[in-house]
Amino acid sequence: MKAVRRLNKPIQTLETNRRNLSSIATPLPVDAHGPIWKPQETPSYVPTYPIRLSVLHQLLQKCARESLPMEGMACHGCIIQYGLWANTLTSNMLINMYSKCGFLEYARRVFDEMPERSLVSWNTMIGSYTQNGNEREALDLFVQMQREGTEFSEFTLSGVLCACAAEFAVFECRQLHAFALKASMLENMFVGTALLDVYAKCNLLKDAIRVFEYMPERSAVTWSSMVAGYVKNELHEEALMTFKKVQITGVEFNQFILSSVLAACAAIAAKIEGIQAHAVLFKTGFILNFFVSSSLVDMYSKCGSINEAYVVFSCVKQKNIVLLNAMISGFSRHGRSMEAMMLFEKMQQIGLQPNEVTYVSVLSACGHMGLVKEGKKYFEMMVKEHNLSPNVVHYSCMVDVLGRTGLINEAKILIDKMPFEATASIWGSLLSSCRVYGNIELAEIAAKTFV
Repeated sequence: MKAVRRLNKPIQTLETNRRNLSSIATPLPVDAHGPIWKPQETPSYVPTYPIRLSVLHQLLQKCARESLPMEGMACHGCIIQYGLWANTLTSNMLINMYSKCGFLEYARRVFDEMPERSLVSWNTMIGSYTQNGNEREALDLFVQMQREGTEFSEFTLSGVLCACAAEFAVFECRQLHAFALKASMLENMFVGTALLDVYAKCNLLKDAIRVFEYMPERSAVTWSSMVAGYVKNELHEEALMTFKKVQITGVEFNQFILSSVLAACAAIAAKIEGIQAHAVLFKTGFILNFFVSSSLVDMYSKCGSINEAYVVFSCVKQKNIVLLNAMISGFSRHGRSMEAMMLFEKMQQIGLQPNEVTYVSVLSACGHMGLVKEGKKYFEMMVKEHNLSPNVVHYSCMVDVLGRTGLINEAKILIDKMPFEATASIWGSLLSSCRVYGNIELAEIAAKTFV
């Protein structure tokens, strides 16, 4: 009789599989970071994986790149099931995937439950907070990193400095500047550029220039940040001079530095320099970029060349809200109100929703033409159809529309209904209308409040 060979491993049934899996992974209660699953212990018996770890890593990268959260969670489930949660590289990829898909709570939960964190783990989590607009959490996490004694790198400092720039955190920026100086990282191009950008955005231009001049090596982003800093602080001639230095040094241009140069040209009506920048745009091929085209339209319209602005506008095939706003504002500035309103209607026909900037230009156009009926229609449309809250500029435009056509009492009623205090420009507009139409009573009220 043939002997029956005994099996060393028991037969796996559905019930035994459930018991085995329950000993590996148990659900945790929901807390501030949301529901997630964590294994309590690594199984003593390591099964043969139906999928290789490298394939899981590739899938996680694909999910992060294409923003596929459900598929990423499925990969996370496989990682938990086969006890791969303790792998640092895998956890870093999970953090990156969840943050790119917008699930920061899950990313933080994975980070908090890592048995061992690398520098990449900290950098990934800090960068995730910064990129998703949670700058305060990024700063707090850097403080936690320091308390745990983890060494930081130049990429850590760059990420935290970006968070400082968004929060306008001057005090924290100076502390990080000291950190960089102490760690001999100040000469690093990434750290220097980030530090320069923070100082410029916080209106500390002297500090930004000092950092810029100290840097031994400068990239296109460094030059772009310096030019943008000059423009933000209304030093437009210095911005143009810096751009000339960029041309001399032979640094490759990017779209951001050209947009800043065009903004400087528009601010001081430097048409010749603007045309030169336009020629550079043709040479580099950035003319089709939305933001560069918008800056070019704005520059030409502010330099008095509305026809050239419209030519640039017409050459862009796919138009966005920024480009349309620039063109509508240009028409309004040049008193071509009908073209501004026609473009506003065309914007809605192609499916683009107007924003606050659009309505400022349209209401200004109505004021130039004295179109009270259209002005009231657009003001009402702004609130009821597009759910936009009028700010001081919109009310000022509307008071100007009513005042130009002699509806001074109605303008005064609108001022009284405003949800905030009227500014000096609003009272000045009403006072000017009272002088034109001889309304002495309201003129006295406006004059007293204005003074």
